[in-house]
Amino acid sequence: MTDILNTQLMHPRDQIALVMTRIYRRGLTTTSGGNISVMDENGDIWISPSAVDKGRLQPSDIVCVKKDGTIEGLHRPSSEFPFHKAIYEIRPDIKAIIHAHPPALVSFSIVRAIPDTNIISQAQHVVGHVGYAEYELPGSEALGAKIAKEFTKGYKAVIMENHGTVVGGSNLVDTFERFETLEFCARTILYGKSVGSPSYLTDEQIQAFEDQVPAPLLEMEVVEHPSDEREKRLEIYNIVKRACTQGLMISSYGTISTRWRGDDFLITPTGIPRWDMQVEDIVQIRDGKREPGKNPSRTTYLHQEIYKKHPEINSIILTQSPYLMAFAVTGTNFNVRTIPESWIFLQDVSSVDFGSHFNNQTTIPDLVAKNNPAVIIKNDCVLVTGNSLLQTFDYLEVAEFSAKSLVLCASIGNLVPISNEQVEELRAAFLK
Repeated sequence: MTDILNTQLMHPRDQIALVMTRIYRRGLTTTSGGNISVMDENGDIWISPSAVDKGRLQPSDIVCVKKDGTIEGLHRPSSEFPFHKAIYEIRPDIKAIIHAHPPALVSFSIVRAIPDTNIISQAQHVVGHVGYAEYELPGSEALGAKIAKEFTKGYKAVIMENHGTVVGGSNLVDTFERFETLEFCARTILYGKSVGSPSYLTDEQIQAFEDQVPAPLLEMEVVEHPSDEREKRLEIYNIVKRACTQGLMISSYGTISTRWRGDDFLITPTGIPRWDMQVEDIVQIRDGKREPGKNPSRTTYLHQEIYKKHPEINSIILTQSPYLMAFAVTGTNFNVRTIPESWIFLQDVSSVDFGSHFNNQTTIPDLVAKNNPAVIIKNDCVLVTGNSLLQTFDYLEVAEFSAKSLVLCASIGNLVPISNEQVEELRAAFLK
């Protein structure tokens, strides 16, 4: 089974099996919990089965509930089928649904709250406003009616009281992106509260980002893909997949670039979910022009300026990793003086205001350097640089592990950092 979700060419049963595998492996549902459905062009509903191991779900396990109500398949359809059916009946624009019990969203459901999606920059657009359905017996017609009522209000995501969440979309790519982004918002808020007080973007700040994105680069007339370019293209692809699998990148956010020749570079595209990006989607930027017919990341201008200013930097990653984002949304100091490796690799990580990454801003290009490889952009992302893409990804992992340690230690005591004398000892030994 391919690991690329193609809703135009893949059968619904293959789509459902693939997405359930992603959700399970990321720890966003349990062996018995959660269900996914897709409505096809005939009006038939394909849905995950009841009482089948979600960690080993196969396309052959998926059940079809025909438009006339007959059931085809090896198993019984999910017990939650009633609310899937109810949503499809009242929202013809929705063609795929995910229901699961991801831990952070369940946390919100059991305190009967809704996560504020303005915690990160893209979530308002991806998720939209979130509804809230009061508790009813799981699998009951009453639960279906309450959830459907929320969807009649225009929501595409609903928190289910003391239960979990249900998310819909135009196809399963759209739905999974919304599901993953909403859970990420919830997790970011929870982790942020462990180290400080989360701040939220205003609608005006979010719109300001959209308004400042520069016009697309001109297209180059002739494109060449020599072997060294193809090698770097594959390297980016592999790191994106690795980042998604390890939870260091989500569908709706993440940019990777690597220098090719001189100030020319390759960069990930915009408008393609990171999980489903393919090698051919990566965009070549040469002589300030883009590969024809492709749309590079909307932060391409920032990558251009960093590469021009810093010949020692050969790779850049912008991403939203969960524990680092706790510091991005609170403004709490990310103190990497925890273990020697963290400080040697990252040294002291700066935090800059939202907007510092806008077009024509020089704050970040002036700030990053060989001895200052990472910067946190408030309510947006962490930016990491390095001499090679593997080194940059390693720095990202080290930063995320350090952030996780700081979030976890908050409940047991205060951080006791490495002393200034110990830092100077490290500097003399490793940073000559």
